[in-house]
Amino acid sequence: MRLIFMGTPDFAVPTLLEIIGRDHEVAAAYTRAPKPAGRGMELQVTPVEREARRFGIPVLTPKTLRTDEALEAFRAHKADAAVVVAYGLILPVPILEAVPLGCFNLHASLLPRWRGAAPINRAVMAGDAESGVMVMRMAEGLDTGPVAMAERLPIGADMTAGELHDALAPLGADLMVRALGALERSTLQLAPQSGEGITYAAKIDKSETRIDWGKPWKAVHDHCRGLSPFPGAWFELPGAQPARVKVLRTTRGEGSGVPGTVLDDSLTIACSEGAVRLLEIQRAGKQPMKAEDFLRGTAVAPGTRLS
Repeated sequence: MRLIFMGTPDFAVPTLLEIIGRDHEVAAAYTRAPKPAGRGMELQVTPVEREARRFGIPVLTPKTLRTDEALEAFRAHKADAAVVVAYGLILPVPILEAVPLGCFNLHASLLPRWRGAAPINRAVMAGDAESGVMVMRMAEGLDTGPVAMAERLPIGADMTAGELHDALAPLGADLMVRALGALERSTLQLAPQSGEGITYAAKIDKSETRIDWGKPWKAVHDHCRGLSPFPGAWFELPGAQPARVKVLRTTRGEGSGVPGTVLDDSLTIACSEGAVRLLEIQRAGKQPMKAEDFLRGTAVAPGTRLS
């Protein structure tokens, strides 16, 4: 089929590559405009743009799809359908109706749970036992369209959001090309989403990232792994110049005490109920490191209170 691909981050790249590998014709790739990043604040193209240009696919980076010009440009590709994976812009109804077979979105949750911007993070932060990917035909509204296909994936007890992301991306790519194959054969079946169990995965706000040791160990553990590796849950290490430290990996610890208190020489931290042991951390401006390596260069005595 002749397709338009719309996506931005790394998560979308496996789907784009799988579509190309199945000999579909990608008429254009829509992605977000380059943004300044790094120490030099040089403009960085998105992962989707980088891969699309590697295959000679025309790339468009409109700021909005709500203008007549954007609609005409979209129609001009004369595509059969559009594939959307973590694009980042709302598709208005005229765009959704501009391709004859429709726009199909790959969403990283088991809809209707975790509609919205950050389904992977929210699922882990909530301590969900499983996640998955779904292909849905897009409709007006936030992730409300009928579902075509789904794949489930268990979330391990210590799995981070980054690990779940990396597991779901190829799973979703395979699911999307299977859905496109059924669409091409006119055998794709759609089912409306349930009206029960609807939750929303709001974008992660910086105000949510600081660790609250006053919560039970499981909540602290889920918070840390749900924000790992980005944006990262963090605490402040006391000292003459308090240092911000990100926590990238934790597990259940032994012991109890005043929340935020270091309990031993292995960076076990007391919570309101139980404790967590820090396994991998990252100081500001430094590379991630194992807790034991961190302790070789930084003294954190038992009894220290973290904030």
